[in-house]
Amino acid sequence: MKLIRLSELLLGQSAILKEIKINGLQRRRLLDFGFIKDSEIQVAQRSPLGDPTAYWIKGALIALRKEETDNIFVEVNQNAKGQLYE
Repeated sequence: MKLIRLSELLLGQSAILKEIKINGLQRRRLLDFGFIKDSEIQVAQRSPLGDPTAYWIKGALIALRKEETDNIFVEVNQNAKGQLYE
């Protein structure tokens, strides 16, 4: 299946995390937040200017800037039935 950047997901769309192309402390921080391979992520909210964006992952709401999400690659979850969390 085709991988896309996390920043390309639409509001409300969910995906499965496949690859993080970030190194060092920034990568460690993402792993600590739960950005682990095969985790499900959903776009929860975008700021009025489009950056940062908030994502639901493992029950936590995490806001990330586009410069980070451009380096996170996901597979769109075609089987999602809407909201992960209410």
